[in-house]
Amino acid sequence: RWKMNGTELKLEPDSRYRLVAGDLVISNPVKSKDSGSYQCLASNPRGTVVSREASLRFGFLQEFSAEERDPVKIAEGWGVMFTCSPPPHYPGVSYRWLLNEFPNFILADGRRFISQTTGNLYIAKTEASDPGNYSCFATSHMDFITKSVFSKFSRLSLTAEDARQFPPSIKARFPADTYALAGQGVTLECFAFGNPVPQIRWRKLDGPQASKWIGSEPLLHIQHAGFEHEGTYECEAENAKGRDTHQGRIIIHAQPDWLDVISDTEADIGSDLRWSCVASGKPRPTVRWLRDGQPLTSQNRIEVSGGELRFSKLVQEDSGMYQCVAENKHGAVYASAELTVQALAPDFRLNPVKRLIPAARSGKVIIPCQPRAAPKAKVLWTKGTELLVNSSRVTITVDGTLILQNISKSDEGKYTCFAENPLGKANSTGILSVRDATKITLAPSSADINVGENLTLQCHASHDPTMDLTFTWSLDDFPIDFDKSEGHYRRASAKEAIGDLSISNAQLRHSGRYTCTAQTVVDSASESATLTVRGPPGPPGGVVVRDIGDTSVQLSWSRGFDNHSPIARYLIEARPLLPSQWKQMRTNPVNIEGNAETAQVVNLIPWMDYEFRVLASNILGIGEPSLPSSKIRTKEAAPTVAPSGLGGGGGAPNELIITWTPMLRDYQNGDGFGYLVSFRRKGGQAWLRARVPHAESLHFVYRNESIAPYTPFEVKIKAYNRKGEGPESLTAIVYSAEEEPKAAPYRVTAKSVLSSEMDVSWEPVEPGEVTGVLLGYEIRYWKDGDKEEAADRVRTAGLVTSAHVTGLNPNTNYHVSVRAYNRAGTGPPSPATNVTTTRPPPKRPPGNISWTFSGSTVSIKWDPVVAKADESAVTGYKMLYRQDSHSAPTLFLASKSHIDIPVPEDFTHAFVQIRVTGPGGDGTPAEVHILRNSGTSMMVEDSGTRPAPHVAVVTTHSVLLLALLGALQL
Repeated sequence: RWKMNGTELKLEPDSRYRLVAGDLVISNPVKSKDSGSYQCLASNPRGTVVSREASLRFGFLQEFSAEERDPVKIAEGWGVMFTCSPPPHYPGVSYRWLLNEFPNFILADGRRFISQTTGNLYIAKTEASDPGNYSCFATSHMDFITKSVFSKFSRLSLTAEDARQFPPSIKARFPADTYALAGQGVTLECFAFGNPVPQIRWRKLDGPQASKWIGSEPLLHIQHAGFEHEGTYECEAENAKGRDTHQGRIIIHAQPDWLDVISDTEADIGSDLRWSCVASGKPRPTVRWLRDGQPLTSQNRIEVSGGELRFSKLVQEDSGMYQCVAENKHGAVYASAELTVQALAPDFRLNPVKRLIPAARSGKVIIPCQPRAAPKAKVLWTKGTELLVNSSRVTITVDGTLILQNISKSDEGKYTCFAENPLGKANSTGILSVRDATKITLAPSSADINVGENLTLQCHASHDPTMDLTFTWSLDDFPIDFDKSEGHYRRASAKEAIGDLSISNAQLRHSGRYTCTAQTVVDSASESATLTVRGPPGPPGGVVVRDIGDTSVQLSWSRGFDNHSPIARYLIEARPLLPSQWKQMRTNPVNIEGNAETAQVVNLIPWMDYEFRVLASNILGIGEPSLPSSKIRTKEAAPTVAPSGLGGGGGAPNELIITWTPMLRDYQNGDGFGYLVSFRRKGGQAWLRARVPHAESLHFVYRNESIAPYTPFEVKIKAYNRKGEGPESLTAIVYSAEEEPKAAPYRVTAKSVLSSEMDVSWEPVEPGEVTGVLLGYEIRYWKDGDKEEAADRVRTAGLVTSAHVTGLNPNTNYHVSVRAYNRAGTGPPSPATNVTTTRPPPKRPPGNISWTFSGSTVSIKWDPVVAKADESAVTGYKMLYRQDSHSAPTLFLASKSHIDIPVPEDFTHAFVQIRVTGPGGDGTPAEVHILRNSGTSMMVEDSGTRPAPHVAVVTTHSVLLLALLGALQL
């Protein structure tokens, strides 16, 4: 049965609801009628249980508001935000932004950011490329369907003002409190305006890694949130002008989860029962109880108290299906169990007293009496006709078990258990037989071996010959599992009275006390021996770092286990912050003797985080390392190496750009790190110097109106921190910004090749007319009637003086000009030349294809294709011939509408494509399957009216490209 919002659904024949194997199927669901909470009920004669509730909601995404959006005008270099204001929707949507037209989507980079919380677009620092029309694009990903809508456009324009620098200001802020479910993802957003574009960094302000930087993107995403991620997080935005911060907390909640649940229970009538359900979760879950699907409250003999359900003096009417439900605002979990209240007279049929009971002489025997009875039965024991009572050798336990000690031959005989409760009586009898005791005749001997050696521990025993004897071994009282010993343990003999243990390739963990037990069904005997395995030392302990300098520290430790072989020496390893791999370090003294517990570690990197560990060695090898020391940071020192990768060039007029490779953390040696750049005109006297803060900086721009284009400069660089300056690099030559080419190419010619392609050639500019390095040429082409500003562009690289242009419109007049370009930009245009592309090839494929076989030749003919007025002339035909799906295709050319092809004598069939060719290119192919048919011709249906499903033939200029997609089949 099913309930909706607590009311049982009526599943009538004409209803929109029907059951399919228990599933509820809703035909033509309607939001106003079918939204809500659903619950399934399952019943049989033993009771009823209910499922957890399922919520049915309908997804939707409405349209954006039709109101026009205000334009935005701002000075270039300042930050700007566009508000999305998404329409009502369910469930959540993802956001993108369009610039000017679909599908020109804006890429979120370090300068631009799209909030997936609000949909707003943020630009940290506007640039000349940003003006245009902006539209918010929202997409809903519902089950089986994806829907997108976009807003009205908002126009951005920039005013031409000097773009001064300004400090960061965080605009996209995460909430003061962010709630997340354990195990699910959580994302915090942080983005700032600023010039230069700010660098974003994240850190957690509490916990074991407090203040450690954990991210450098506008989004901080935690994939599977746990309670260890709870705490306060800070986002920092920083640039050369300052910094801004924002803080907020992540609070982790959790859905209910069972720690202890009820299970199916059989209980005696009249007894008491206590059930408990315990669940974890945040907020703390509440627990309620159901019986046969209905709420259960305290009554008469039943007490409900939170997660506990208590019964006193059970009756058979208490039998049924019970459920406990733990729930908080994040969900609910259900646990089910059946309670069966039993009322039975004593019955030994399922568990009688053992018929034959063997016992060892002088040993002990335990005889259980466990009849099925409800309520519990009272028990009496007899030997023959003698009633047994507790004595020095006889014990009858509370649960009715009979224990006989110090067994002798006189104890043999029949033993009967009598059981009685208010519903009836029953008894069961067994016969006690006394056997000889088991004894160890050859005990294992203690031994001392090295790691990797082999050993056999002996163990022999005697026993009563009427019984089977088995041997078991244990190490320090833990049984040895031969199947899981990885081949180290095996039995050395198959003889019944011999239980020797063979140990192969002994390891340190195999040391200990070995016990051999010889056992029969009535008794057992044991003997033990000690095995000592010598090996490499164990890990040292208590590693402490002190006397921390810039390149050295003092380490101390405590001795570990020598594993029965004296420690010869110690090794010290360190793990820096990056890379996080352990490496053996240099020490003072160089060789650390085995009796030492301190040493100095040298040749460390200043201002670097380190962990240290110690390893001990002896004649048998190097042991396991100690636990890592606490993390320390060496003291600061001035840099000791110069930056590398010094170079530069390019930029705007009157600029000198100097670049270098940022120095890694390993070489910074201290806080307050930056770069000192020195430069002068080549051959000059005085050096100019500039200080560039921040380790991540990788360039410096010097602007001066007096700098001529492409002037060589001598440059050098060194690093500094608050402890001093480092060594200077070698001098490099860097050229100032180039100037655009001053001359234009000439003698530009353009020639149409196909209906959508042309070849362009020109005479190059003279070398003296280009300041700097000529990078190539830019071809601009536009349709007759269009403005040159709308021209399409193609660039070449290097000194080539021709280009092949594709993607043109057929039968269209184009204007073409060529410009030289370098890193400073493009030069003046050449005089424009005109070219008209050819008409496109005929669209109609060849038709009425037929063929005739004559000996070893097949003649194929077809109706000629006549070009229409807006199509290019037909100069011939191309035929692609393929013998079968495995052979390579062959291309044939024909000037008329027929062709003769040689074929082998065993020819059966072939696949053929025929198309026209001419100045405008190749036309649409017709495809046929040729079959030999008793030497007669066969007319086939013109297949050119449908596309070929397995062969794509594309012509580009004069080259035929074949893309064979699978076997060619009809």
